[in-house]
Amino acid sequence: MAEDAAPPVQRKIIHVDMDAFYASVEQRDDPALRGRPVAVGGSRARGVVAAASYEARTFGVRSAMPSSTAVRRCPDLVFVRPRFEVYKAISLQIRAIFADYTDLIEPLSLDEAYLDVTEDRLGLGSARAIAEDIRARIRADTGLTASAGVSYNKFIAKLASDQNKPDGLCVIPPHKGAAFVASLPVKRFHGVGPVTAQKMERLGIQTGADLRDRPLAFLQAHFGSYADYLYRAARGVDDRPVRSNRPSKSIGAERTFETNLSDRAALHAAMETIADAAWARVDRSAARGRTVTLKLRHADFHTITRARSLSQPVPDKARFLGIGLDLLDAQLPVAGGIRLLGLTLSGIVREGDETQAEPVQPSLPL
Repeated sequence: MAEDAAPPVQRKIIHVDMDAFYASVEQRDDPALRGRPVAVGGSRARGVVAAASYEARTFGVRSAMPSSTAVRRCPDLVFVRPRFEVYKAISLQIRAIFADYTDLIEPLSLDEAYLDVTEDRLGLGSARAIAEDIRARIRADTGLTASAGVSYNKFIAKLASDQNKPDGLCVIPPHKGAAFVASLPVKRFHGVGPVTAQKMERLGIQTGADLRDRPLAFLQAHFGSYADYLYRAARGVDDRPVRSNRPSKSIGAERTFETNLSDRAALHAAMETIADAAWARVDRSAARGRTVTLKLRHADFHTITRARSLSQPVPDKARFLGIGLDLLDAQLPVAGGIRLLGLTLSGIVREGDETQAEPVQPSLPL
């Protein structure tokens, strides 16, 4: 007689998100910036806001906003040049804290990560207790605050981490997951950008509940291959595992210029610098890729991308740069000049990539 199948293990996922990370680091290190609206980025006249303090956000200043727009919204905004090496060092310090609690860490960026804490390594008793301990450690060790979401999958944990920002914790147990997702505006869903959100609004879909009420066939008719994700998300379903050492899908570099560049020689020189930086990252990651993508932003912030794919991985930096220059030359001249230039390698392959079996872990209460 066959043995009964073991019940499925209820996963315990934490999404940790540092609060206004870059700006908070600058305010921590410079007391004169505390309590003031701060933007990390380029100059007041040019560039893009990389991060905004909570004081700046009250004026509507957001990351990826042109600096000129940010200044119009907040005339007293203080701009600080980014110090990425400092941010990276602090990020590594935070990841070392995570590693005390689990080996299953999936960084999304310097300031956020998923952790699978289904196995209670330190015997703290619950995922909530683990999240609280991690947040306390981060504050004590770095002087910075982090918000966390705790739930049974990545989708809901990420939504939860936004609920009580800054310096907050939100726990969504399985029996509350569906209602939590139903209550939220769909524009909060990870992967639903402004264009998709506007399309949904035209279709009468504003909340998770509205989305859940639409049959799969309706979503497929309007959103194509994206429909499956939306259908599952509306029901709080997400089976994606937390993947350690999550590989990048693309590697590149870009540069925003202090003044718009029109001169071909100057643009070629800039492209060489950008290609050097990008290829150094390619070499560090032991990666190769088949597709080279040029990113070009006009003076009016209109951004275009142009790509070329090879049948085999790009062999070296010279070929990478050569393709980038070809793509660039095909766009010249550009009226008003070029504000930003970027070059990216995608279609990434790495030697020794292997799929690892997911570990079997005991249950832990949220």
